[in-house]
Amino acid sequence: MSFATLGLCPEILKALKDRGYNSATPIQKVLIPTILQGYDIIAGAQTGTGKTAGFTLPILQELSKDIYKRRHPLKAVIIVPTRELARQVHESVESYGKYLSLKSVVLYGGSNMTSQANRLKNGVDIIVATSGRLLEHIGKKNISLESVQYLVLDEADTILDMGFVHEVMQIIEQLPKKRQNILISATLSGSVKRLAQKILYKPKLIEVDSMGTSAKNIELVVYPVVKEKKIELLSYLIGWRNYQQVLVFVRKKQEADEVAKELNLSGLKTSVIHGDKSSGVRTRALEAFKEGKVRVLVATDIAARGLDIPNLAVVINFDIPHVTGDFLHRIGRTGRAGNRGLAITLVSPKEEIALKDVERLMGKAIKKEEIDGYIPKVEKAQRGARKVTNKKRRVDGAFGHKKKRNSTVTKKKRKTTKRDGWHS
Repeated sequence: MSFATLGLCPEILKALKDRGYNSATPIQKVLIPTILQGYDIIAGAQTGTGKTAGFTLPILQELSKDIYKRRHPLKAVIIVPTRELARQVHESVESYGKYLSLKSVVLYGGSNMTSQANRLKNGVDIIVATSGRLLEHIGKKNISLESVQYLVLDEADTILDMGFVHEVMQIIEQLPKKRQNILISATLSGSVKRLAQKILYKPKLIEVDSMGTSAKNIELVVYPVVKEKKIELLSYLIGWRNYQQVLVFVRKKQEADEVAKELNLSGLKTSVIHGDKSSGVRTRALEAFKEGKVRVLVATDIAARGLDIPNLAVVINFDIPHVTGDFLHRIGRTGRAGNRGLAITLVSPKEEIALKDVERLMGKAIKKEEIDGYIPKVEKAQRGARKVTNKKRRVDGAFGHKKKRNSTVTKKKRKTTKRDGWHS
C-alpha cells in the first residue's frame, strides 16, 4: 500500500520519498489510519516493523493542520525507556517532519539539563523523552503539559520491566484528561494490558507481529558450550564465519567489558556499551559500529533497547537474558524491514532450563549445532548414554519373544501351585 493512499500531506510524502520509503509496512497500514481516526490504541509490534513511523506520521499529519505562528505549545509527548531509543525516535520525528513548521526536542538523562531547558523556552510541538528527565523538567517548570493532545508510550513492556511505570503515571496525572493515547509494546503481557486499562479509553487493539512470527525472517541457532569457553567460541565463530558486523548481547556490565577486552585481544575490533558508559561514549561507539569502523559491538540489554542498525545480519547472544521476553528484543535487531537475519545463542549446561523458556516463548524448538572442542561433557555423556540405551533396546528386542514365553510359563506354574495348595 502506498503512503499516498493513507491521507498524509505532500510535505510528509516528500520527506518519506527522500528516505526512499514508498510503501507502508503491515503495522503502518493499520496504525496510521486508526490514529488519524482519533482512537486510543494498544498495539503489539516488534522493533524493525516500522512502528515508529506508524505513530509518528499521523501525529505529524494532525499537528501540521494547526501550526501556531507566534509560539509552539506542546502538543505531543512520546515517552521511551532509554536514551538510545529517545534519540532514534527523535531522529525519525525530525526526518519525517523536516518540511513542516513544527519543532521537536529530545530529553534524556546524561545530557546537559540547561541546554535542554533553553531549547524548551522557544516553544516546542513534540517532545521525545525518557520519563525521569521529563519529570525533572516538569519539576523545574520548564515544560507545561496543559495543551498536550497526544501521549505515546513506546516499548511499554520495557518501561514496565525497567521500573519506570511510577514515573510515567506521575506524568500522566499532569496531562489533560482529553487526549489521544497510543501504547506500543513488543509483548502484550498481563502487566502491559493492566497498564492499558489505566490510561486508555476504549482502545483499538492492533496486533500485526505475534511472538512467534516476529522471528520469521531470522534463522535461530543454539551452540552448546562449556561456560569457560564461551568467549573463545564467540571469537572463533566470528572469525571462522567471517562475520563483518556482529552485535553481541550479554547480561552483565562487567562481563560486557571482559568480552570486549578479549575480542580486541583476539584481533576483532570491538566496542562496548552499557549503563555505566556516558551518553557520549555510547553514541560514539554506536556510530562507529554503524559506519563499519568497529566490527563487533558488545551491549547489555538495557543499553541496546531500541537500537536501530540498518542491515545488521548477525546477533549473538553470549548468554540467555534474565527476562525471557528480552530475547525477542535482542534478536529483533536483525532481520529488519524484510531482510534475512541470523541469531546465534551460546548455551552452557546451566542455561538449559532458560533455553526451554525461550523455546516456549518462540513456540518452537531452536536448532542446535555443535563444534568439537566446545561441547560440554554433560552433552557428550548424554549422547553416549543414548547410544548405550538404544543398543540395549536392540539387544532386548532380539530376545523379547523368548522372555515373554518364559514369563507365561512361570505365571502358569504359579497358578498350578496355588490350585494344588487349595485342594490340600
